[in-house]
Amino acid sequence: MLIIDGKKVSLDLINELKASVESFKAVTGKVPGLTVIIVGQDQASQAYVRNKAKTCKEIGMISTLIEMPAETTQELLLHTIHELNNDPAVHGILVQQPLPEHIDELTVTLAINPSKDVDGFHPENLGLLVMGDLDKCFVSPTPYGILELLDRYKIETQGKHCVVVGRSNIVGKPMANLMLQKLDAANCTVTICHSATKNIPFFTRQADILIAAVGHAGFITADMVKPGAVVIDVGINYIDDPAKKSGCRIVGDVDFDGVSAIASAITPVPGGVGPMTIAMLMKNTLLSFQRFNGL
Repeated sequence: MLIIDGKKVSLDLINELKASVESFKAVTGKVPGLTVIIVGQDQASQAYVRNKAKTCKEIGMISTLIEMPAETTQELLLHTIHELNNDPAVHGILVQQPLPEHIDELTVTLAINPSKDVDGFHPENLGLLVMGDLDKCFVSPTPYGILELLDRYKIETQGKHCVVVGRSNIVGKPMANLMLQKLDAANCTVTICHSATKNIPFFTRQADILIAAVGHAGFITADMVKPGAVVIDVGINYIDDPAKKSGCRIVGDVDFDGVSAIASAITPVPGGVGPMTIAMLMKNTLLSFQRFNGL
């Protein structure tokens, strides 16, 4: 049974991106710039933003953080985004979610220039993904990272049955559309399961490649998996664990101990898909920089 090590792959990718940034800097005198806006004091968001800034620095990119209080008006946030859209030194704009309740997330997403939408959330980027025009769009970093893992581990995907459990706009929907594309690490027959699907195990047991993104600890159990399947666990769930100093530990959407006994390959949590998300965000930012500079 193969453990798909996202931590190792993300470190390899970060080193590759660092070399590319240094090369482009030598030619243009410029480096990619990523600006992250965070509204409010959500602790999980702040930790995630710190990791992004740290990775930017490692690669040699410019990382800018704009911190706005929770009472910030939607109008002020939109004005800030407009200024960043027009700033040639900014190649990626990311507004950290969740946002305060008085701010409409869709309105904010639509305000970001699609060519700087390195999170891949803008409808224009999602539409281009559905059309299969990946050379002109940004793919959401988490699905993009899963594709990268499948590619680097040379997982056979052509014509395989991929079952995606979960239909979020961040993972489930773009993941399913990505696996449909005529790509080396995709080109699958795809089924999507969700909260209204009757008898989910019926579908998951048919999967050659099973991708779990439901946000429910241990949702996928061994009896739901076909022996020899490749299992990708996107879940990040916190459960009580008195043995930990924090009082809790992170687990995925897959019962790792049970499923790993029958899967041919599996991603662990933590250390699987998670590290790839930030690495692929950096890859998108570099791609934006290349497009803006005709590289």
